[in-house]
Amino acid sequence: MSVAAPLVFDPADEAVRRNPFAVFARLRDEDPVHWSPALKTWVVTRYDDVRDVAMTADLSPNRLAPFYASLRDERRSMLAEVMRYLSVWLVFRDPPEHTRLRRLLNGVVNPKLVAAMRPSIRRVVDEVLDRVAGRDEIDFASEVAALVPAWVILDMLGIPRERFDEIKVWSDDMRTFIGTSRGEPARYERVQRGAHAMAAFFREAIAERRAEPRDDVISRMIAATDDEGRLSEDELVGTCMLILFGGHETTTSLLTNGVNALLEHPGELARLRADPALLESAVEEFLRYDGPSLSIARVVAQDHELGGRVLARGERVYAMVSAANRDPRQFERPDTLDLGRSPNRHLTFGFGIHFCLGAPLARLEGQACVAALLERFPRLARGAGEPQWLDAMVMRGLTRLPLRLA
Repeated sequence: MSVAAPLVFDPADEAVRRNPFAVFARLRDEDPVHWSPALKTWVVTRYDDVRDVAMTADLSPNRLAPFYASLRDERRSMLAEVMRYLSVWLVFRDPPEHTRLRRLLNGVVNPKLVAAMRPSIRRVVDEVLDRVAGRDEIDFASEVAALVPAWVILDMLGIPRERFDEIKVWSDDMRTFIGTSRGEPARYERVQRGAHAMAAFFREAIAERRAEPRDDVISRMIAATDDEGRLSEDELVGTCMLILFGGHETTTSLLTNGVNALLEHPGELARLRADPALLESAVEEFLRYDGPSLSIARVVAQDHELGGRVLARGERVYAMVSAANRDPRQFERPDTLDLGRSPNRHLTFGFGIHFCLGAPLARLEGQACVAALLERFPRLARGAGEPQWLDAMVMRGLTRLPLRLA
């Protein structure tokens, strides 16, 4: 008689990074609110429970503050500047500060602004694809998926594209701390270096725009005001960092994961080629089937009952969005990629007050890039070598995706 393997979710396991969905299925069925002794955190996997985590005021997104408060060694002084800026990020704030900041930013980054960007986004996509046209094989992750959203965001912020290489280094340094690479050597030194450099860069850009406003998002954030005033200097710097980091990292993973899903499902790839009107629906299905948000992280602010378990104040919670998006209690044939799926109420952009501010932009970039890729490269296929996945708890994406273009 065979004995089932222990039920363990270990995102550091390369096999789990490649395909976490088998483990998620067992967790949903056997232990949907699972305490992980290895991670010292709750792992939540059912759709309704993940939505509850996103909605309840008992669980706070401000998970950095208690971590920082617990430090009693040299890491505390090392991370002081990092906390100065990350603590004002919208994604880590509770009401009423979240409400104030979101209200100000809604006047700057909104669906109307994004809709007007459609032609410029397609131009960016074409410029990036022009760089790889004529080659047989490329790494789609680094040569296309990383550049498209980065150039779009840099253009929005009024930052020269030629600064991208150094900005990417800072962003990668910060990613070692924000939800990924838990075992990364010197991770605190790296995040300190990345955050310091990025903050100094944006502080200078903000000063330039105070002196001479421009037609860009930084200038609009400086001018944004409501009955409670304007964004503080640290909020301006921190929000620029968030827009740059979140705006390109997440969309890069949307693009890599979506193209990878198409390569794994040649029937759906042919379906999309034959019916380009499916494009919007296809991007929604990419977001559901294997989206860029592995989880949302929370800390328990007040004891909270979930799935028959009591989550105690101070404990960490990872609500696994990727697991919820494959929950058969919500989706028919959840492990099937169906580019025409409707309805498709995935949770990739969150739920409630923390619904992703950049969702319209990510959707539009996904649509523009996939459309152009299929139009320009009719023989698109998987290239030589294995795809490589992020070692992450919050993000899910490919760091390498070999692609054959001709």
